[in-house]
Amino acid sequence: MIELSNLLIGLAMGLNLMALSSSRLPSVIRAAAVQGMVLGVLPLLLEHQFNWLIGLVSVGTIVIKGVVIPGLLRRALRAASIDREEDPLLGYVPSLLLGAAAAIGSVVLADALPLRPEDAGSLLVAGSFATLFSGFVLLIGRSKAIAQVCGYLILENGIYLFGLLLINTTPLVVEGGILLDLTVAVFIIGIIVDRIQRAFDTLDTRKLTTLKE
Repeated sequence: MIELSNLLIGLAMGLNLMALSSSRLPSVIRAAAVQGMVLGVLPLLLEHQFNWLIGLVSVGTIVIKGVVIPGLLRRALRAASIDREEDPLLGYVPSLLLGAAAAIGSVVLADALPLRPEDAGSLLVAGSFATLFSGFVLLIGRSKAIAQVCGYLILENGIYLFGLLLINTTPLVVEGGILLDLTVAVFIIGIIVDRIQRAFDTLDTRKLTTLKE
């Protein structure tokens, strides 16, 4: 199972690079959605015996991260009539290079950490660090609110990955709480995105600097 889980984590790390290098917002949403579904399968592979709580969180993760939230973001895209981000705060090539460097550095750092023997051959730590960094770069390097929401989703995926290290010692109630917090946060961000669009006729968050008392 560890080989299959490492394959899925490697796929998730590749999706980080796809999100960082794409100027098309639908592609960024798609990368975040597929990554959420991939990570939703991981608990079932890491747990040796089936647990109904783990299965529930896994299904919830796939549905919310892979279907519900991307659907809301695509709806916001259609309402705003935008498709690309032409002028990001951080260019696509530098973002891609930073993401690639983070992936390599995360693997090196994970090998240097004193992990448990059962986690020594896993990419969980490397994948979580690389995903956290990629989400952070996407969050601060893009000016469109929808791209920033995708960065937040990828950032949370990194936290989710790291939490899977404790899957055999602690229940996934914490993961369920994170998933609930993520859902509420995205709904709130959706309201904010709608207000930005109505006030400025754009989703460029840099327009917020023009607000006065």
